[in-house]
Amino acid sequence: MLGDLARLVGTYLQEVFVFQLDWWVALGFVAQLMFMGRFVVQWIASERVGRSVIPITFWFFSVAGGVMLLIYAIYRRDPVFILGQGGGLLIYVRNLYFIYRERHQAVATG
Repeated sequence: MLGDLARLVGTYLQEVFVFQLDWWVALGFVAQLMFMGRFVVQWIASERVGRSVIPITFWFFSVAGGVMLLIYAIYRRDPVFILGQGGGLLIYVRNLYFIYRERHQAVATG
């Protein structure tokens, strides 16, 4: 049973990441990297100061939209959006961590 699941996942990943790879998908990866670049720059800035410099609502919308887009991308078997939205979600959650850590520290110190 585990072997069947591994073959199914392997076949799915091969279909998604190998068989669909063409010039349009390559262009999509580049476009997604350009779009995500603005979040990476913001993420690095937040890492440097140890806090998020964007309102918290932005991050909640980012997480909600990112999760929905990731679900859609998996359904569509679109490797560009799967990788792009999955990577973006890590950044959104990390910034929420900074916000809550900062608020917790502020409450703890009075």
